[in-house]
Amino acid sequence: MRVDIVSKEFPPEVYGGAGVHVAELSRVLAEHVDLRVHCFGAPRAADFHGARVSTYGVPAELDASNPAVQTLGTDLEILQGLEGADLVHSHTWYANMAGHLGSLLYGIPHVLSAHSLEPLRPWKAEQLGGGYALSSWVEKTAYDAAAAIIAVSEGMRQDILRSYPEVDPGKVRVVHNGIDVELWHPDADPDAVAALGIDPERPSVVFVGRNTRQKGLPYLLRAAALLPPEVQLVLCLGAADTPELAAETAVLIEELREKRSGIVVIERMLPRDELLKVLSSATVFACPSIYEPLGIVNLEAMACGTAVVASATGGIPEVVDPGVTGLLVPIDQVTDGTGTPLDPEAFVSDFAAALTEVVADPERARQMGEAGRRRATEHFSWAAIAQSTLEVYRSVLPAG
Repeated sequence: MRVDIVSKEFPPEVYGGAGVHVAELSRVLAEHVDLRVHCFGAPRAADFHGARVSTYGVPAELDASNPAVQTLGTDLEILQGLEGADLVHSHTWYANMAGHLGSLLYGIPHVLSAHSLEPLRPWKAEQLGGGYALSSWVEKTAYDAAAAIIAVSEGMRQDILRSYPEVDPGKVRVVHNGIDVELWHPDADPDAVAALGIDPERPSVVFVGRNTRQKGLPYLLRAAALLPPEVQLVLCLGAADTPELAAETAVLIEELREKRSGIVVIERMLPRDELLKVLSSATVFACPSIYEPLGIVNLEAMACGTAVVASATGGIPEVVDPGVTGLLVPIDQVTDGTGTPLDPEAFVSDFAAALTEVVADPERARQMGEAGRRRATEHFSWAAIAQSTLEVYRSVLPAG
């Protein structure tokens, strides 16, 4: 069986959970099928753990176009490479149109994995302008026509069926994201974290993620003002989606620094070996997301033996076992797609209280971290996820 995966992200150009998922899934699927990967970006190695990799750039004539138009141009470039596949599997709206058109052109099933949903990310209009309407059309078109849709959590499955009521519920299957616990593991190194400006002797709350609306960083920054004074806040922060969000978070960080010490901002994507040390040194990992289909970053923290405090939204409750591997913070949200808390002040206060509860009891935090490591190992292995994905493929391929 030849399976062609289409993804915007692929190593070394990975900046989010979808890219991590595609890389890990490709690594294990290549043991079972003839796997070809078609990805966006700069040229890279043609072999990835046995998968054949092809890279596609934006057509030169679209250099000045809206990013959504550039995406569609790249999807068209990919089409010819899909010839000969038995099945095409796309990830995120960036790749969905290549999968959809490839399915029509070559008469093959299109399976797509849902890592996020455009109707639940309306703030993307700030980035894409009219391109957001285009990306939303692409996603809806692909979801309506796909042979099967893989949701990374049951929460995501329900979001799909609410956002796209025309989709047949029978074709939406849940296959969780996973974690490689050999790559992600405890690695305490006080000297290494000290070199990053983190005091290894002080309790710390760590956040890792892009500065995007869905990650809820402003709520965490407001909650941090309520933490005990000895607690550090460590932000491993990717670039902001918009200048407005960058300005908002910069003001909140500066206000925090005026009131308390131990605010550490690392404004670069740390390589895994450094990130392992930061996560392993943390007393607690914070995930204040207002939209999170699963939250692979929580799995990474758990695999490093770190307790997690996270919003009880999306697929997060399927990952974090409250009272065992960490704490979940309740969040009542508006239903307009923004995910905004109905009572932002209550959410901030509750998040601060949960963080304080964990950092105030280092022994309990340690036990939660150990339980998180066990849960990541036992329930989220990529080998099991590969087998579940293969079952989805077989369900849409012709018999025989």
